[in-house]
Amino acid sequence: MKFGGTSVGSAQRMKDVSKLITADSEQKIVVLSAMSGTTNTLVEISDYLYKKNPEGAYNVINQLERKYMDHLTELYATNEWRQKTEQFLKEEFSYLRSLTKTLFTSFEEKVILAQGEIISTNMVTNYLLEQGVKAVLLPALDMIRTDKNAEPDLAYIREHTDIQLQANPDYDIYITQGFICRNAYGEIDNLQRGGSDYTACLIGAAIEAEEIQIWTDIDGMHNNDPRFVEGTEPVRQLYFEEAAELAYFGAKILHPTCIQPAKFAGVPVRLLNTMDPAAPGTIINNKMHRGTIKAVAAKDNIICIGIQSSRMLLAHGFLRKVFEIFETYKTSIDMIATSEVGVSVTIDNRAHLATIVDELKKYGTVTVEERMCIICVVGDLASQNIGFETLAMDAFKQVPVRMVSYGGSEHNISFVVAEADKQRALQALQRTLFTYNDHIRRPA
Repeated sequence: MKFGGTSVGSAQRMKDVSKLITADSEQKIVVLSAMSGTTNTLVEISDYLYKKNPEGAYNVINQLERKYMDHLTELYATNEWRQKTEQFLKEEFSYLRSLTKTLFTSFEEKVILAQGEIISTNMVTNYLLEQGVKAVLLPALDMIRTDKNAEPDLAYIREHTDIQLQANPDYDIYITQGFICRNAYGEIDNLQRGGSDYTACLIGAAIEAEEIQIWTDIDGMHNNDPRFVEGTEPVRQLYFEEAAELAYFGAKILHPTCIQPAKFAGVPVRLLNTMDPAAPGTIINNKMHRGTIKAVAAKDNIICIGIQSSRMLLAHGFLRKVFEIFETYKTSIDMIATSEVGVSVTIDNRAHLATIVDELKKYGTVTVEERMCIICVVGDLASQNIGFETLAMDAFKQVPVRMVSYGGSEHNISFVVAEADKQRALQALQRTLFTYNDHIRRPA
């Protein structure tokens, strides 16, 4: 079970989470994020230290310490556990202050960023122990490690998670930190992409858990963006590939890479709502429901680059040269469309845009369109489902479309439109796919 920062954002929320994880007698590993707002504050502390302003860092550390101390009276009923946790917090914040007296590098920054999860997990573990729960804290820094490519070291994680569990048998609840890890050199680091969700899926895959539960503040993954479209509904079941497509193309509830370990291990992932625990949420597993369009997602801040060249016709190596430019500047391409005289691509990273465009001009006439949006329709879009792609395209009959991508995946058809047309397009897709044509959806 993984709970994010909002779920442990106050003393009452910590109590609510504790009730959820002790609601039955099943053994559980619980992954916790830092309390909401804490990581941003730790980033602010680091920023002051990079700027060689320890006084600014001290002020923010003191404010954060007061915030945590204020939670103790509400969280703990006994002096014993209140004082134990108070002593722990004093030691934590003394440690943070000690880092203001040293040469500050990215290593110290990662140490500071790790403290949010360390604090929240200690507070919740102490609360569970006060309640008489058989709980134990397993440090993520003893289990989660990345390799020299900054990717999770799956063999190490499997072995060391097992070592920790074997060394601590017969507990009902195992608490650990999300997001933080060690790198290949033993230094404190973090998983970056997917954060605590990634930790939960890595551990769930390592122990071959019955299920991985990601608890957030929304009832599963919706079939459209509820911020722009009325009447959206949670999708009750998604195939792993469908969930990855939706996450990559804008569904903020999951990071696209974090469910990969669960997919490879065949462990289902369930998205649940901390504020409404009885809601069924969304289950992500290896079952593909045929003949179903599941959901729509949108990705903003897209840049569309077109390269036109009459020299491209029959020119071997043209696309390779184009792609090498993006590779040189470590810029990923989201979508691509080609013709005999041109190629259009989309990117979402503008860091090297001017240089990339300058390089591309060697090969043709280059156009750049900014403030674009990718809208992705996800489901069973295999070619034998005649008419599904037409149905999706029909929603765009009143919306200008810059690019279409279909056929690269059996689970997705994507459209590029101007950001100004995004809401209109999402609403049209909702009407076309999920209101007027409800017969294309099979209940999960």
